[in-house]
Amino acid sequence: MKKPVIYVCRKLPESLLEPYADRFTFRMWNREDSPVPRDVFLSESKQADGLITMLTEKLDAAFFEINPQLNIIANLAVGYDNIDIRAAKDCNVTVTNTPDVLSETTADLTFALLMATARRIVEASEVIKQDEWKVWSPFFLAGNDIHHRTIGIVGMGRIGETVAKRARGFDMQVLYHNRTRKPEAEKQIPATYVELDDLLRQSDFVVSLIPATQETKGMFNKAAFEKMKRDAIFINASRGAVVNEADLVEALQSGVIKACGLDVFENEPIGSDHPLVALKNVVCLPHIGSASWQTRKDMIQLCLDNLDGYFYGNGAKTPVE
Repeated sequence: MKKPVIYVCRKLPESLLEPYADRFTFRMWNREDSPVPRDVFLSESKQADGLITMLTEKLDAAFFEINPQLNIIANLAVGYDNIDIRAAKDCNVTVTNTPDVLSETTADLTFALLMATARRIVEASEVIKQDEWKVWSPFFLAGNDIHHRTIGIVGMGRIGETVAKRARGFDMQVLYHNRTRKPEAEKQIPATYVELDDLLRQSDFVVSLIPATQETKGMFNKAAFEKMKRDAIFINASRGAVVNEADLVEALQSGVIKACGLDVFENEPIGSDHPLVALKNVVCLPHIGSASWQTRKDMIQLCLDNLDGYFYGNGAKTPVE
């Protein structure tokens, strides 16, 4: 059997690829800090049997039509909104993602973002950097308590459940809304299922962990923010497309909600001139939810295992259904 050609869309550690050198011919973009240019990606894809893609690569129906030789796409993410899954299936291309291996790490970051926003950690750090700390006063940089408050998790998948477990460590009441009920999670965490409107009205912290779909696009909009408490804090660690950012800016500026923490945005990357960056009651992070050394290595390993299983084993380990 001729070794399958795998094109890797970002520079990855050679040490992770080396164990598979006798099974695959790897071709790889030479930069870790920038996406492969579209023309290079299209040219390389036509010579590949499989791809390791990032969220920066957009694979639509037209892409699959011009690449009939492709067998498998290993997407280095748990989400796959960058890929037209229906078109891939129509062309008999298997698409895989990297669930589970990043749940704990992403939950860590989500809860860290919640805490940083609630306790104004970034703002407080900047006060010292700008030499603005002149005197102690009772309500200087006073934030919101986290313990014994109510967290509302929208999207109770693996990451949502893991965030909920962390919340229970702070004696928080856990509400959740999901497409399907999670009886086991309700019992073990424990967590309470509520309708979305009830979650928005009752929660001190509203945490978005939902995928980007046609149904969820712009789901957190003016109407949603107006249902929240005036001192509520909104956290988004899922996908930027689920938020109407213009409505969010307005809600924050007018005091409809108190603050927000964001790891994702509608169009990434954002710059320092983004309207949300200028607001003191916002913490912005550059999409680092699963960015720990070990988790990134585990995600890459799972991509490689998916490729190996597809071509040499009993099938990919984590195909997108």
